[in-house]
Amino acid sequence: MKLTVRWLDNVSFIAQTESNHAIVMDGAPEGGGRNLGPRPMETVLAGTGGCTAYDVVTILRKARQPVNECVVEVEAERAAQEPKVFTRIHFHFVITGQGLDPKQVERAIHLSAEKSGSASIMLGKTAQITHDFEIRPLPG
Repeated sequence: MKLTVRWLDNVSFIAQTESNHAIVMDGAPEGGGRNLGPRPMETVLAGTGGCTAYDVVTILRKARQPVNECVVEVEAERAAQEPKVFTRIHFHFVITGQGLDPKQVERAIHLSAEKSGSASIMLGKTAQITHDFEIRPLPG
């Protein structure tokens, strides 16, 4: 996997991914940024949430679970001192579908956390990572 990160100005950068997508990142105004995009560490956290959601949906589909929606709410804390690594990350999964088996949902989250979630396993080297979930039936 390759990508390029190019400095635009002040503390603004644009990442060009191998899959030909661009991500604009910027710093907070108090750090010289203009708030043009997410902070770089926010993109790390968003990528980790996307990685685990991808795993969970794929695992549930393979288990023939009727998943209609998967939302991952992510909360994190960072170290107070440099390097300001993530020290705690919590993933709250909201899985929507009619007739979902809670054991299958728990299994999917566990498999992502322990075996296939590359980003969260990597961040787990510095952060305490926790998970929980809720299942919501389809509205109506």
